[in-house]
Amino acid sequence: MAVHPRMKKAIFLVWLLFVPAGMWFTFQTFPPHFSGEWLDLIAFLTLTSVVAFMPMVINNTPIFLIQWVSLATFLSFGLFIEMVFAQAAVILLLLKLRIRKEQYFRIPLNLIMFFLVSLVSGVVYYSLGGKTGPSLINDTNAIWLAAIYALVNYFLNQVIISFYLFFIYKRKESYFGKDFIVETITTFITLPLGFVLYMSYNQLGLLALLIVAVPFASLSIIFKLYYSSQKINEYLQKAAEIGHQMAERLEVDGVIDLFIQKLSEMLPVDYAYIFDVISEDELQLVRRIQCGTGITIENAKIKNNQGISGNVWKKQKGCLYHSKKDWKPYSKGYLPDDAESVLAVPIVRNKKVIGVLLLASKQKRAYEKSQLMIVDILCSYFAVAIENAKHYEVTKTQSERCALTNLYNYRYFEKILTEEFDKLFHFERKVLSLIILDIDHFKSVNDTYGHQSGNEILCELAARLSNIVGSRGTVARYGGEEFVVLLPEADKEEAYQLAEMIRQSIANWPFILQQSLELKKQQVKITASIGVATAPEDAEDPFALVRHADRALYVGAKRAGRNRVAEYSSC
Repeated sequence: MAVHPRMKKAIFLVWLLFVPAGMWFTFQTFPPHFSGEWLDLIAFLTLTSVVAFMPMVINNTPIFLIQWVSLATFLSFGLFIEMVFAQAAVILLLLKLRIRKEQYFRIPLNLIMFFLVSLVSGVVYYSLGGKTGPSLINDTNAIWLAAIYALVNYFLNQVIISFYLFFIYKRKESYFGKDFIVETITTFITLPLGFVLYMSYNQLGLLALLIVAVPFASLSIIFKLYYSSQKINEYLQKAAEIGHQMAERLEVDGVIDLFIQKLSEMLPVDYAYIFDVISEDELQLVRRIQCGTGITIENAKIKNNQGISGNVWKKQKGCLYHSKKDWKPYSKGYLPDDAESVLAVPIVRNKKVIGVLLLASKQKRAYEKSQLMIVDILCSYFAVAIENAKHYEVTKTQSERCALTNLYNYRYFEKILTEEFDKLFHFERKVLSLIILDIDHFKSVNDTYGHQSGNEILCELAARLSNIVGSRGTVARYGGEEFVVLLPEADKEEAYQLAEMIRQSIANWPFILQQSLELKKQQVKITASIGVATAPEDAEDPFALVRHADRALYVGAKRAGRNRVAEYSSC
């Protein structure tokens, strides 16, 4: 969620104008209960720092369980000391999270929030007659007021957070999600620790901090392990779903696009690279995605054991780097300068590395070891899906293409012709033209130069037709020495001109034979007869269009002397 630069400047200005002055006002109005116990203050500050360094992260949101320590600090030393410690805890937490430069505004933003929460909660407590210091242990009324202080502190904190999310971060989704529920439960579970710490401190001294801190640290570690395992389970479920989705894709590009898309949804991915193994010692970059956009890089190749990807390929083991200084010595220069975290994993199929995936983020420490394991699993799914897609594309090509000329075959031509007529009937097309071409006296070419030479002519003619027609239509081998060209949105005049261009390219430029019967290169001149028909002018169904173009070919061109173009005429 991006924050406008002017808003960031305003946040720094608000902090500068109000927080230092407010701290001074608090010191003067509510002086601390402090009589030289520097060791005690250092101990409480140390406990505050430890708690700040152990946040729970849920849905990428750090949950800051500092309230119980703040409560004990407030009751023991007063509002000013609690306020100073809370400010220090915020700074320590943000340092632990390693926020990026563009997010430095979060420091004054959170300092403002904790200052307001501390000030308002403390003023409410003092206004109700509450006091601070070591003399509250046997005062039941003071304990109830402390509970009110804790509740005001928590709910005011939630109000300010929701205000920040809505007005500063422009977040539209509901704030009361899973992380809010978990934070509420854990806060109310840990708040009694604040009362226990306060009372134990007044009776046992600094030993109380150790007695209370150890269970809390254990609780934090348990929570962290629990949510880490839960997060891994969620990743595994997502990985299985992505694997099924990739298996349903039948094109290689579709599999790659889905793979990168899902990875970007799961992880903070600013740059993604997919390398293919093209030889025993060389990788080639086949896809690069930068901030969600695909970029083509020509001739980007890496040797085995060179660069991050080369090392991953050689060792057949993934790697994880938390910052630029860690991977910079191994990089081959294709990673952008603003990349920080890097995760690279080999793509393995049948115990053989067939490629390498490399992900990069602009954030430091963006990836975890558990995510490395998940991406490794996903790469296994990806390898299978890619292989299946390649097999499908080969099978599809073989079923749709002529093995000799690589043009579309008769089966595919019939399919596309039917589809184009459907578009014609539904007014998605205005006109549809068909060209049928037949080589003149092709049997004599085979008899004179051999069938292998005849095949060479068919292949070269196919190439000429593809170059002339280009993207204007579909070229197919109709059978034997016959070819067809289907031209959507081309009227009869346009189709006739294109057919004449094809006829001239055949008649005016000889065909070169490499493997004639005389075992030497030879030039052969051939001609072709061509028929043209157009729908709906000449035909109302696909078969009629073919039949009428064929009639124009044999009646209008062949019988008239060959080497010419003829239009269909019903007369």
